[in-house]
Amino acid sequence: MAKLSFKEFKKAVLLKIAPVVFFIFLNLLYLSCKKKFYAKTKTNEIQHPAIFAFWHGEFLPILKGYIDFRGSRDIDTIISSHFDGELIAKAVSMFGGGTIRGSSTRGALRALKDSFRSLELKRDLGITPDGPKGPRHSVADGIVLISKKKNVPIVTINCKPSSYWQLSSWDKFVIPRPFSTLHIYVGEPFYLGDLSLEESKQLIKERLMENAV
Repeated sequence: MAKLSFKEFKKAVLLKIAPVVFFIFLNLLYLSCKKKFYAKTKTNEIQHPAIFAFWHGEFLPILKGYIDFRGSRDIDTIISSHFDGELIAKAVSMFGGGTIRGSSTRGALRALKDSFRSLELKRDLGITPDGPKGPRHSVADGIVLISKKKNVPIVTINCKPSSYWQLSSWDKFVIPRPFSTLHIYVGEPFYLGDLSLEESKQLIKERLMENAV
């Protein structure tokens, strides 16, 4: 049996430990916070499946916020195939959600096919239009192609903590402070119809920026 290099060993340990730490941390953090939902449409009035779109930097509180709002874990979130994505994917699976591996920069075709399959199985789709590498608050083509191809609505979801830390990363990642209030905004479902690619991307961005951090 080939010996693991230190780098490979470090990655293997991280894959075992980091998702568990993230799962415990997020649960405790979310439980400590008050939650206020502002939804323009009741969850039972939103078509199932739907595409839930949110900014990469707001991912942390939205994971649990979606479950509370939808009352379901029937969602597959598109996560990059990079190592960081592997850590996140394992953590997401601990919450009961599914993952689709790939992004606009790596494994795009596979991610597209798997997204179609999830929607055909009546599972919601979670997409960060500016992930995995930005630019921040940009919209890649994938969400438009998927929504138009399967004729499913897009629902924007944002989270504005009353108090938070913000990292210096490209996405200005938001970490709510314990015991803060999470203001979770769920937009009205919308279809892209006959809009062009650029018009569709602009509409998605406008809807997501209405309540962005």
